[in-house]
Amino acid sequence: MKLTFMGAGSTVFARRVIGDCMCVESLRDSTFALYDIDATRLEESRVILESIRKAKGGYGKIECYVGVENRKDALRGADFVVNAIQVGLYDPCTIIDFEVPKKYGLRQTIGDTLGIGGIMRALRTIPVLKDFAEDMQEVCPDALFLNYTNPMAMLAGYMQRYTPINTIGLCHSVQVCSEWLLKGVHMEDKLEGRRELIAGINHMAWLLEIKDKDGVDLYPEIRSRVDEYIARPEHTDKVRMEYIKNFGYFCTESSEHNAEYNMFYIKSKYPELIKKYNIPLDEYPRRCVNQIKEWKEEYQRLLKEGSKEHERTIEYASRIMEAMVTGVPDQIGGNVINRGGLISNLPEDACVEVPCLVNGTGIHPCSVGALPVQCAAMNMTNINVQLLTIEAAVTGKKEHIYQAAMLDPHTASELDIDTIKKMVDDLIEAHGDFLPKYH
Repeated sequence: MKLTFMGAGSTVFARRVIGDCMCVESLRDSTFALYDIDATRLEESRVILESIRKAKGGYGKIECYVGVENRKDALRGADFVVNAIQVGLYDPCTIIDFEVPKKYGLRQTIGDTLGIGGIMRALRTIPVLKDFAEDMQEVCPDALFLNYTNPMAMLAGYMQRYTPINTIGLCHSVQVCSEWLLKGVHMEDKLEGRRELIAGINHMAWLLEIKDKDGVDLYPEIRSRVDEYIARPEHTDKVRMEYIKNFGYFCTESSEHNAEYNMFYIKSKYPELIKKYNIPLDEYPRRCVNQIKEWKEEYQRLLKEGSKEHERTIEYASRIMEAMVTGVPDQIGGNVINRGGLISNLPEDACVEVPCLVNGTGIHPCSVGALPVQCAAMNMTNINVQLLTIEAAVTGKKEHIYQAAMLDPHTASELDIDTIKKMVDDLIEAHGDFLPKYH
């Protein structure tokens, strides 16, 4: 088996996914092809992964490919391709995504999935994915493309609608959703044997059902504890708890993300809401700075002490590969196009997150039926932006970028149409060659 990792300079994440494969008997003797455009970051990943490979018995081999000119060779003959690229990195592009909107009074928390930050990130990433898809069609047309890069619904949605490449979008918020909720409301005794159903869109998939091992619905008890959680000043996940109060259900991704996916919480006219809900403005840039610093320190420590033993993580990638290689079925939460109405009250062009069966014949999304109408309505406010952003990337029309920003819940709740258009123009200019030309 050959696994190619695109953006392998993302060392921490490459270590999780490839390290997981090295823990699995059916996968460990594979060729792990590492690809990046940054030779320094790629070498750091190689050193760490070689250390893990040796600690795991020395199975398989690691190959490295640097630069666009070597991309086809990295992909050639791959069975699986994992994508974790970040076009433009923290500096300069993430900084631009946050600092330009600030000039217009628009604040963000994460800016990688929705909002103006998510729109710009998608627009600079989709052209690169188009190149990946063309190369894969030539040198590994049957490979499965596992996308981890955000904005998930826009990138996976583009790949699934506009390329022939077999694609699944993966996120780890599904795996931790119900566990976090039960721990948050002090119902840890219900964790073992719990049953759940999660469906919606990436980062806003709804915990539609949660039952204990005996099949008893846990939502009534959870709802009775929500006010107590929200009342505690130190608690940081209040937005999702408010979702339970106002929309009936908990969702998969954290409150720092969901605070900017709607028009309710980040409002310049009501600054007291930021304190009330503990919303961390500029959270993603802050994380980037800290992660860069921490990784440099960790890398030096690992060089001196050697890599610690890797234990398999909660990431879905290795589990998908294992199920497809061995034929032993598994279930995941995956991001797929809503063909056939997997979620019957969302558009068929939307990228939805639903339970999927994985076995030796591939990935099989499961039909969920209709979401509660209020949950579908919340998802649609995000889907509108996702579909228009993809349309902008495919057609090259600037008007679709304007429309995506105008329909973004948070952006539209803060800025008028003329200001939104000026901000978009400034962002396009600031990103320069990281974006294609629009007409």
